[in-house]
Amino acid sequence: MVEQARQARTVGGRPLRVLHCPWNIAGQSAQLAAAERELGLDSRCVVIEETACGFPADLALAPRSPSIVQRERARWRLLWQAMRWADVVHFSFGQSCLVPNAFPDLGRISWSNPLDIVWRLYCRAVWLKDLPLLAMMGKRLAVSWQGDDARQHDRSLELFDISIATALGSDYYPAGSDAWKRRAIQAFARHVPIHFALNPDLLHVLPEQARFLPYANLDLSRVEAAPPRPEEDGPLVFAHAPSHRGAKGTQHVLAAAERLKAEGFSFELRLIEGLPRATAMARYAEADIIIDQLLAGWYGGLGVEAMALGKPLIAYLRQADLAFVDPAMRAELPVIDADPATIAAVMRSTLLKPRAELHALGLASAAFARRWHDPRRVAARVIEAYRAR
Repeated sequence: MVEQARQARTVGGRPLRVLHCPWNIAGQSAQLAAAERELGLDSRCVVIEETACGFPADLALAPRSPSIVQRERARWRLLWQAMRWADVVHFSFGQSCLVPNAFPDLGRISWSNPLDIVWRLYCRAVWLKDLPLLAMMGKRLAVSWQGDDARQHDRSLELFDISIATALGSDYYPAGSDAWKRRAIQAFARHVPIHFALNPDLLHVLPEQARFLPYANLDLSRVEAAPPRPEEDGPLVFAHAPSHRGAKGTQHVLAAAERLKAEGFSFELRLIEGLPRATAMARYAEADIIIDQLLAGWYGGLGVEAMALGKPLIAYLRQADLAFVDPAMRAELPVIDADPATIAAVMRSTLLKPRAELHALGLASAAFARRWHDPRRVAARVIEAYRAR
């Protein structure tokens, strides 16, 4: 498949031009663009503004924390680039170039503030209007849904016993966001033929043509596996790196650690938060076991990083969602399943395992990451979708 993808060309023989935009969440878009370039495409990741998380894009059109004017100017420059340059526009995080406000609800307008009125009306007027425009121009359109861009409070409560919604409720999901997410999904379904979901639970709410796609957020050639240390090197070190403590189930991890400490187990739990990616990766490398999330039902970009480093990974795997995953990938999953009710027992079992067994699991995790999350392999699948359109 990789070799076939190298042959992807437009009519006329020049490389296919692919624009990944408008965001680079967890490094997914930039890494996918880089892999597509390796396979012969002219791919770029262009984002509206710089981020502070250590996930650089090929080009950022506005500085970090820009003014509204700077951000909107960058937004329209991005649309012009999509119109003028790209053959394929691959949107990320369920947003197009023209999403100045994810949920432009007129009901929230402060009618005493003229600027707020103008801003809200502007958001409503342009929201996702580039989709029909780009489709009409003959651009090949794709979108990657990554998590909270599609995940909905009410549907999660209907479908799942364990979820971010059941744990956090409306404290996490803004009022009215479910309706706006459904509108966005419907708009993309009308105009965008290629849909990918990086988390399998999203396929419960996405269009029928959507397909699961493994994360491709990490250049695996730059990562050296460092499996769990032998017992003589000291107690096990667990690491947990929540981007949002509530959504990741951090309180359950902390409670489990406290309980096991009271039982007399010797280990260390390190919380890794708010660090640039390179620094965080160095901290993960120092740990033995990585705990990802306990609510979402799949592992995220952190999970890929952990497995690539040769660390056994603990995360909640929702069994009903695994039907959306390639059977071969499913059969090889090395992830240790845990949820809020079982995390203490899972950590206890891990502490009791021989280090040689954990070392072997770490090596298997690294092999799994290189088989299923190699950006070039993932990019080859994506390119096939571009060509099949």
